[in-house]
Amino acid sequence: MSTQSTQPSHDHKAVVREEFTRQADAYAAAAVITSEARLARLVGAIRPARGDRALEVATGPGYVAMALAAQCGEVVGIDLTEAPLRIAERMRIERGLTNVRFKPGDAENLPESEFDIVVCRFAFHHFEDPRRVLAQMCRVCRAGGTIAVEDLYASEEPGRAAYWNAIERLRDHSHTRALALSELVAMFADAGIEIERLYSDEIAADAEAWLASAQTGADEAREVRALLMRDMNEDLSGIRPFMRDGRVHFIQRTVAIVGRKLAR
Repeated sequence: MSTQSTQPSHDHKAVVREEFTRQADAYAAAAVITSEARLARLVGAIRPARGDRALEVATGPGYVAMALAAQCGEVVGIDLTEAPLRIAERMRIERGLTNVRFKPGDAENLPESEFDIVVCRFAFHHFEDPRRVLAQMCRVCRAGGTIAVEDLYASEEPGRAAYWNAIERLRDHSHTRALALSELVAMFADAGIEIERLYSDEIAADAEAWLASAQTGADEAREVRALLMRDMNEDLSGIRPFMRDGRVHFIQRTVAIVGRKLAR
């Protein structure tokens, strides 16, 4: 598998905006995004302190930012797309949170500020150059501060990872590549981040609900279903599709990596 381009594409960012404008409401309601248990586990691993300044990159509907707000002094959430930011702002008002701000922003060009915590959840597989994004996260994090990434991860075997990523791109055109776990860990080390905590999880996803949440087109959805059925018979990707109650399910593997930025 080739490495990602070091010159991110404006065209890809347009695709991201298009997809997440269309998907905004469904994405904001997805169980994996809204789960209070998942949010509490991530915040617990980050270990924020009172008075900390936190930045959530690619905040989407803002759940992580708002979860951090309960323990931090100030939280900023940025996203490339306006539609999920409007959802985040509406929920911020509904919850009466005054120490959170949501604003447009590009993960590849983060604001000139310094934060104690910089976090990004379920977005690295949408970035054309995740190393560049992680470098930006390091740039705006103070020495000794916390950097956290939670995302999907793919098989260590390139052919199996490629099969899964092809399915993901059919389902959601803004998907670039879910990385292997070893790539994510190496990326942290190369960026000068000392990993302090790491945990993984598996989610049994209902394929039809998963397609519906991305509002996948009919032609692409048919192709995804065919690839999942082939995978079920031939074990091609590591996501292990299976039948439950007459519906196709598969295993999404996720990892959260929390580290400390070292002084260099």
